[in-house]
Amino acid sequence: MEYKLITMPIEPAKILSHFSVPKKEYVFEPINNGLINDTYLVLTTNKPAYILQRINNNVFKNVAGVMQNIETALHVLKSKNYSSVAVVKTKKDTSYHKENGFWRVLSYIDNSTTYNTTKSNNIAFEAGRIVGEFHSLLSSEDVVNYQDTIPDFHNLIHRNNQFFDALEKAKKERTAAAKDAIEFAEELLPDLLDFCFTELPIRVCHNDTKLNNILFSKTTDKALCLIDLDTLMKGYFYYDFGDAVRTIVNTAPEDEKDLSKITFSEDLFTSFVDGLITHNSILTKEEIASLPQGTVFMPFIHGLRALTDFLQNDAYYKVAYPNQNLDRCVSLFEFSKKALDKVDYMNAILKKKFSQ
Repeated sequence: MEYKLITMPIEPAKILSHFSVPKKEYVFEPINNGLINDTYLVLTTNKPAYILQRINNNVFKNVAGVMQNIETALHVLKSKNYSSVAVVKTKKDTSYHKENGFWRVLSYIDNSTTYNTTKSNNIAFEAGRIVGEFHSLLSSEDVVNYQDTIPDFHNLIHRNNQFFDALEKAKKERTAAAKDAIEFAEELLPDLLDFCFTELPIRVCHNDTKLNNILFSKTTDKALCLIDLDTLMKGYFYYDFGDAVRTIVNTAPEDEKDLSKITFSEDLFTSFVDGLITHNSILTKEEIASLPQGTVFMPFIHGLRALTDFLQNDAYYKVAYPNQNLDRCVSLFEFSKKALDKVDYMNAILKKKFSQ
């Protein structure tokens, strides 16, 4: 599922010439698996050297705020267990260049890779460990120093209002096609809206910790760092926990149409938590107690956004076929159902692990 972006003619070499990189012959390879930004792998002598990206300012309207948040966080996202990317400055010493959009250059971490899904307990453990390391390094940061670059991004009250507004205005054929999804949303919303009023610490969060936003070593499978930091801003820890879990314990793609393939692997969940508890001191008891419901919350809010966009005739996301938003919504809601069935299990595991 991709965000709509107005395309313009792009000359990557010309854009790169505005950044402080050595004068060399560079080759540019488009990377097409990103959902938001236009991305190029920049190579020299057949080796990756940089990542060149055009930031989607239809989604991130405050580009300066996005880059300020990233640079502020990168000052502290440094440790022997965390290999952070770096922002390459322009020749004018700015973090981005404006020309046919907003462009930035990031360093490339050699010998790295990502995974969309996994069946490996080690990958799940490493994902938990690096999410814990990320939050541990940021735990002393003052959230006042971070801008809300997408206001109300995970605010369910806001998404609830958008949903019912879209439902009221939707075409009859769309509401008929989405009947079951609409009923599920209306059934679960009251409980999750109550959950939103739980008082928890506000932290600097990644806010999009799906598995393919974690970089791993190709040789050792050790998690290196979190990437795609555009959504880095204030939030609750269960945002990052729930987003990671929904893409780690489910071995099917997030747009899987065959609902029988959508899983909740207890082994992968336990491995993820085992990795996370290597940094167990960062969480309060209230935060730990919120995590099972957060695992229901995150796929639900993503599904609600997809459902809302379907009812709005696909105004926000790119779609490859007419019902793609609805299919994604149904898949995400199915995982929410699976997570609901596992709440007692998750509570038991978390209580056991965090008391050790």
